[in-house]
Amino acid sequence: MNFKIENFYNPHLSVGASRLDSIISVTATATDGETVTQNNIKKAIIFVVDTSGSMDGDSKIQTAKLAVRKSIDLLDANSLFAVISFSNYAEVIVPLRLATEENKEIAHYEVKRLVAGGGTQMSRAILEVLDMITGLDDTMIHVQFVTDGQNNINDHKLLEKALEQSEGKFQCDCWGIGTDWEPKELKNIANTLLGTADAVPNPDCLEKNFGIALAKAMAKDIGDVRLRIQTPKSVKIVTVKQVSPEIVDLSKLVKRVDDKNIDIPLGAWGTENREYQIAFELVPQSEGEEMMAGRPKVVYTKNGQEVVIDGERIVAAWSTDISRTSRINEQVAHYTGQEELAQSIKDGLEAKARGDIDSATVLLGKAAKIAVQSGNEEVTARLKKVVDIVDAEVGTVRLKSNAGKAADLELDMGGTMTIRKRTGAAK
Repeated sequence: MNFKIENFYNPHLSVGASRLDSIISVTATATDGETVTQNNIKKAIIFVVDTSGSMDGDSKIQTAKLAVRKSIDLLDANSLFAVISFSNYAEVIVPLRLATEENKEIAHYEVKRLVAGGGTQMSRAILEVLDMITGLDDTMIHVQFVTDGQNNINDHKLLEKALEQSEGKFQCDCWGIGTDWEPKELKNIANTLLGTADAVPNPDCLEKNFGIALAKAMAKDIGDVRLRIQTPKSVKIVTVKQVSPEIVDLSKLVKRVDDKNIDIPLGAWGTENREYQIAFELVPQSEGEEMMAGRPKVVYTKNGQEVVIDGERIVAAWSTDISRTSRINEQVAHYTGQEELAQSIKDGLEAKARGDIDSATVLLGKAAKIAVQSGNEEVTARLKKVVDIVDAEVGTVRLKSNAGKAADLELDMGGTMTIRKRTGAAK
C-alpha cells in the first residue's frame, strides 16, 4: 500500500496573526500488482443486533435477522465472524469462528431463533464485543451495529466508559432502523469507534446497506493507520477534524506520543482518500520571519515494524503584503463551506423540531444553496426529502408538508457528508 500526503494552506500570515488553517489530504493506493488478498490480513466481522421489545414492530427483527444472514453468506471462508444480540443484557449468539459453509449454516439456525423483548443497554453490547476480541491484536475487526431504540437513560455513562475502553480496538458502523432512535447516540458510537452512522427508516433497505458496508470493510488492507503531526514545542494544535468523506471531530481521539508529536487514529484503510482539517496556533513573528507549524506523517505497523511516511512541512511566513495574507486557500475555503452546510442542516432541523418554521426555512434554504453550489449531490438528495428547492442560487426553499420523521433522520445522519474539492475546480 502506498500513501501520499498533500498539504493545502495559505503560508502567508498577517503580522500579529497566530492561526494557520490547513487541509491535509491522505491518499492510499495499491502497490503495483498488489491485491487485498495477497496481504493475508486477518479480518473479523461482528454483527450486533438490538433485540429489545420495540424491534418486534414493523417486522424490524425479521428484517435485521435476514440482513445478518445474507451478509454472513457473503463472507470469505478465511474471515472470522460472530453475532451478538442485546437488550437489557448482551448475549453471544454465534461465537467468533471461521466463515466456513458449515459454520454459516449453524449461524443461520441461531440467528433465526432470535426474538425481541426487553429494554436497550448499548454498553452491554460494546463490552461484549470488547471481551470477544481479547487477544486478537493481529486481526482487523469491524462491527455492524443495528438498533431501533433509544438507549436506557441509566446506560449513558456506562456507554461512554465502554466506548473509551474500545477506542482503537475495533471499528463500528451503526444503523438506526425505523424512526424511534436517537441520532446523537449512534453518531457518538460511530465517531468514537471510527465508523459511520446512518438512518434506515425503511427496514427493507437494511440488507442492501449491510452489503455495501460489508464490501467496504472487507476491502480494507491495513489496520490501525495513524496521522502523526510533528510540531515545535511552541505550537499548539487547536482543530483536528476529518472533513472528507464526512465531517468528524477527532479531537477527543488524539494521543500524545511525545512533546513534539501527536497521533490521530484513522482506523483501517483500503485504496481511498480522506482529508483532514488541522489548525495550528503559532507564536506571531516579525515580518519576513518563518516558522514550521507542523509536519504530517502517516504511520502504520507492518510485520511488527512501524512504517512512517513523511509529508512536506507546513511553514508559515509573516507579511504585511495584504495581497498575500488575504488569500484563502481553495481547499480550506471549500471545507469551511461544507462545515457551514452541516451546521445549517443541524440548526435547521432543530428549529423545525421545536416548531420554528421561519428559522427552519431560512437555515435549510442556506444549506440547499451551499449543497447545490458545491455539487454535494448526496446531501442535496436528502434535503429534497425535507424541502422543495425553489431557487438554489439564492437559497429559497419550502418545507414539505408531508415530510415525516424518517426524512428528517436521513438528513440529520447524512448532513455531515462532504464532497471532495477537486484541484482547479470552481468555488
